[in-house]
Amino acid sequence: MRIKVVLETSDEGGYTVYVPSLPGCISEGETVEEALKNIREAIELYLEPVEDDLVIEEQMLVQEIEL
Repeated sequence: MRIKVVLETSDEGGYTVYVPSLPGCISEGETVEEALKNIREAIELYLEPVEDDLVIEEQMLVQEIEL
């Protein structure tokens, strides 16, 4: 999966990075490399399914797909 991220220099120093296609998915780092490492982790957590949010009823079929 390929996801575009936007890096901006931060007023306090370092970089702020966010994912336009994932609202609220934002991170930061002192260097570009650190900011990219941190946003990768943030994306993984953002996309991680939360089992408590899944309410399955009898007529539903749940499947996993790979992107």
